Amino acid sequence: MENLDKPLTRNIRPDRGFATLADYENTGGYQGLRKAVTELQPKEVQQWVKDSGLRGRGGAGFGTGLKWSLVPMGDADSDNPHQIRYVIVNADEMEPGTFKDRLLMEKDPHQLIEGIIITAYAVQSHIAYIFLRGEYHLSARRLETALQEARAKGYLGEHILNSEFNLEIHLHTSAGRYICGEETALINALEGKRANPRAKPPHPVVSGLWGRPTVINNVETLCNVPHIINYGVQWYKELGLSAATGTKLFGASGRVKRPGLWELPMGTPIRDILEEHAGGMQDGYKLRGFLPGGASTDFLLPEHLDVAADFDAVAKVGSRLGTGTMIILDDKTCPVQMVLNLEEFFAQESCGWCTPCRDGLPWTVTLLRDIIKGRGRMEDLDTLAGLVRMMGPGNTFCALAPGAMEPLQSALKYFREDFERYIVGNKTLLEAG
Repeated sequence: MENLDKPLTRNIRPDRGFATLADYENTGGYQGLRKAVTELQPKEVQQWVKDSGLRGRGGAGFGTGLKWSLVPMGDADSDNPHQIRYVIVNADEMEPGTFKDRLLMEKDPHQLIEGIIITAYAVQSHIAYIFLRGEYHLSARRLETALQEARAKGYLGEHILNSEFNLEIHLHTSAGRYICGEETALINALEGKRANPRAKPPHPVVSGLWGRPTVINNVETLCNVPHIINYGVQWYKELGLSAATGTKLFGASGRVKRPGLWELPMGTPIRDILEEHAGGMQDGYKLRGFLPGGASTDFLLPEHLDVAADFDAVAKVGSRLGTGTMIILDDKTCPVQMVLNLEEFFAQESCGWCTPCRDGLPWTVTLLRDIIKGRGRMEDLDTLAGLVRMMGPGNTFCALAPGAMEPLQSALKYFREDFERYIVGNKTLLEAG
């Protein structure tokens, strides 16, 4: 079988719009599902995924198989309320700088559908939802087509592949807010409520959609599952470099020569992604820094280019791998204005459910605007640092505000002179006047 080193993108080709059911089956599609439901018990599927080392590709990097194993597996013939379980696909891809899930849904929708079915089998769920970003119209059309094809072929519905397993998948188009990407806010939105996050615990795997155990996984995460079951745990582990397992869609946007996405081994050096695959910086520009995993990650510097692109290695140098899609800061872009642009987005997308996020993000935006417009004071930098602490992990209902603070706190650390230049420059002008 060709392209076994790039399982996620092997069906994605420039000479066709997207992979049809026939295209997908011709490269081994739905063989993982066939193997799961005819040869493996649900707990065995969970263990395979756990042993593979697959970690969530949505940003948090939590162990996928471990998450599944936390789902209460009650007897379907008893009065146990846990007998009803749900699977939800988080396809609400609204992180600035991130566009990997869109590629997978638009170009190879059956890969996601097979991953959903295997996941549902593993936790014995009979209803699954794809919670899709509202602006992804092409993804919606192609997923609907693929769902219809899968039903017609017997991969969905009653007695899948002549087994006792039944599953229906529903496509739900989001109303469109960044907060819906937070799993408990997503659940509220799916229930028809306002998209506010819930306090945890209980976690969704115990009490999620309509109070039932619910597994929520990212699109890219689930696209790995069919290949793990089809080709085995050891094969998947060997795809990665060092301790990291599998492959990952890495991306780069900004002033690079070839912005885009590439499927590479987990643990690929960041330098290789930027210089080899993205083509390096555009002529006349130099790299000053980068956000390694979307807008809600800490800046790293050129000195970090040889860090491996995996969850643990990036965390050790003070940032997060996040979604694996780098946003490049060049030497002709002001980091203060770049951070302001991001903070304006996060402030707009706050649901307002908790005070630090509701009040702290607009305050952050006001201070940054004042600094850029020449009204800033040196003590404003201390106030910004205080806001970073106030909206840090553990002080808010969800990760929106802590994530929003990551680019700010690292910009204050690495680019403080840029902030001070606005303030000192304004003071000089006032004295001259």
